[in-house]
Amino acid sequence: MKQPLDLLEHWDREHCWHPFTPMAEYGLQRPTLITRAEGFFLFDQDGNKYLDAFSSLWCNVHGHQVAEIDEAIRQQLKEVAHTTFLGLSHPTAIQLARKLVELAPAGLTRVFFSDDGATAVEVAIKMAFQYLAQRPDPKPEKTLFLSLTGAYHGDTLGDVSLGDMGKFHALFKPLLFPTLKAPAPYCYRCPLGLRRESCAIDCAATIEKMVEENASRLAAVVIEPLVQGAAGMITAPAGFLKRLRDITQKHDVLLIADEVATGFGRTGTLFACEQEGVVPDFLCLAKGITGGYLPLAATLTRESIFQAFHNTPGGPDRTFQHGHTYTANPLGAAAAMASINLLTQPGGTLSQVMEKGERLQKQLDRLQEFPQVGEVRRRGLMAGIEIVKNRATKDPWPEEYRAGNRVCQLARKKGVMIRPLGDVVVVMPPLAISGELVDLLGEVLYNSFMEFALVAGREVLAT
Repeated sequence: MKQPLDLLEHWDREHCWHPFTPMAEYGLQRPTLITRAEGFFLFDQDGNKYLDAFSSLWCNVHGHQVAEIDEAIRQQLKEVAHTTFLGLSHPTAIQLARKLVELAPAGLTRVFFSDDGATAVEVAIKMAFQYLAQRPDPKPEKTLFLSLTGAYHGDTLGDVSLGDMGKFHALFKPLLFPTLKAPAPYCYRCPLGLRRESCAIDCAATIEKMVEENASRLAAVVIEPLVQGAAGMITAPAGFLKRLRDITQKHDVLLIADEVATGFGRTGTLFACEQEGVVPDFLCLAKGITGGYLPLAATLTRESIFQAFHNTPGGPDRTFQHGHTYTANPLGAAAAMASINLLTQPGGTLSQVMEKGERLQKQLDRLQEFPQVGEVRRRGLMAGIEIVKNRATKDPWPEEYRAGNRVCQLARKKGVMIRPLGDVVVVMPPLAISGELVDLLGEVLYNSFMEFALVAGREVLAT
């Protein structure tokens, strides 16, 4: 039974607890209910129309109400909506596993399904740990993990241990296991105080030293290839990823590639690792895997790693004791197969990402005329605009000013839905977005930044 919208708004305030949302502040305003979606647009309870320029949290690939994906789910419903993958199987997940192996970097032959990006990375952490303890030449002392400053790999406790998002993670420090943190390739605010023009990717040299010094106990390095998403769309310089792969191989350290955000065409190639010819030991996938339709994730790994989990008669139990109720859910797998087909077919969505990315870049370049824009960073169709108080000094705005949020609210009033990461405005439209809508997005961003610049300029002068 359909409920009145005002009642739903009331129930939302009374009962719903929204993630990453200050609920006291949320309760002071009328909630925005997305009541339907069509193409690249979302519609709220008042009929207002918004361009979905953050891909419904970075996962939408082809838009909403995509006929091919809708039909794939309907057909799967006629067969089975869900069956466990624990000791059983089903055709759709088998086909999806085969497809992922065919498309992934060569050598990744085994697929472990889970539910979302956090679980995909959590699986890789546990697999890496257990593999090292039971491989033919066991290294049980290798229990340490290394990740980058500013890292975000999810919100399960293993992922939070790898993470470095103080605002999100500091409270949970007593619950976490210790990890190493290496400097991220944040060239705009270089952690080593260097300039990109004269730097030989020195942060990679620092990582190499850390890996070398800790190789005897280091299990794996975990990285978001090419772009650190939640850190603020930090784009790594060319060669950084390849150098990191070489370093880990040299010192017998596993490489976990978290492509939850960068996978399925977001950076212009199906997987970001492809751009530097890197084959990780674990490839973590989620978000775009189903085109943004249903929760599903996958962790891919090498055959040699899989074989270390085989049991021998009378021998120790080597089983990977991990799983989820909805692992390899048939509806999610069906959506994924349809989405991947749309993405990779000749002339499909993937073939147009680079061109659309360049078109978006032309729109983003216009923002450089505003002194509050410190840097624009982009790979494919994922971009971040870092807002500063002073471009010359790169001084940030006080946190309480919420500069990024202000710009996003201005854009929303103009019909574009985006979300900030602190003072980085994230622009990540669906990959299938039209060129005309890219231009519309650019125009709204320009006007929003113009309005913000006028207000911010007056406020700076007043202080």
